[in-house]
Amino acid sequence: MTSEWYYLDSGAQRPEYNMAMDEKLMEWHRNGEIPPVVRFYEWAPASLSLGYFQRIHRDIDLEAVKRHQAGLVRRPTGGRAVLHEDELTYSVIVEESYPGIPQGVTEAYRVLSEGLLKGFRSLGLDADFSIPRTEEEKEALKNPRSAVCFDAPSWYEMVVEGRKIAGSAQTRQKGVVLQHGSLIRTIDADKLFDMFQFPDQRVRDRMQQGFYKKATPLGDLMEELADMETMKAHFRRGFEEALGVSLKTWTPDKKQEEEVLQLAEEKYAAQAWTEKY
Repeated sequence: MTSEWYYLDSGAQRPEYNMAMDEKLMEWHRNGEIPPVVRFYEWAPASLSLGYFQRIHRDIDLEAVKRHQAGLVRRPTGGRAVLHEDELTYSVIVEESYPGIPQGVTEAYRVLSEGLLKGFRSLGLDADFSIPRTEEEKEALKNPRSAVCFDAPSWYEMVVEGRKIAGSAQTRQKGVVLQHGSLIRTIDADKLFDMFQFPDQRVRDRMQQGFYKKATPLGDLMEELADMETMKAHFRRGFEEALGVSLKTWTPDKKQEEEVLQLAEEKYAAQAWTEKY
């Protein structure tokens, strides 16, 4: 019998709401209030999200973030900063003990990202998992060249012709896995790189040129870029097929929504959290 998971489409939300919702979904699932969840969401306004351990004053040009009127939030997951603008963001929330979920982080990436792989391929893209093979590639993951997330693919992220098309991050908290990530439709690389600090213009130019070689948005790969609703349909079906589950459309009730808004305000919108590192 096929297991039933929840499917939540949150639409476009503020950055602090997005992170609070992911955290609350983990809590509700841990408490047995809801089954595992696949969630899709967007960002309004365009927002920069920091990895949990990222050093904000070292890496980020806060004046540029204000100048671009972008949101700013720290994720509960690790990794590097991402500019969320014209993208579909996904999250998967499931217990570590769920059948078929590997204990190792890297292997869990592979399993949970299988839905992305099926979604990209159903959109007509020749996507595959990135697997760093050489010692140089593995070392580059330990010592990234920049604070920009899409600078290089990690284990089992999505690539087309060697260029990264999706970036994901994962955390495990009290027995529950959260994996979320960005499926980039188009990207304004000038805006993205404006928000980071570099020693000088020459270094920024070199990093930005390298970025174009290592990452690519869907708009550069598809003759006709799929609209957001089409993307949601393909990736929803991709997750169902990959995980062997049925996704039931669900929305939080009024009490749950109030919990999310409270957490968003008290934690993710707070300067103490944003400037934690």
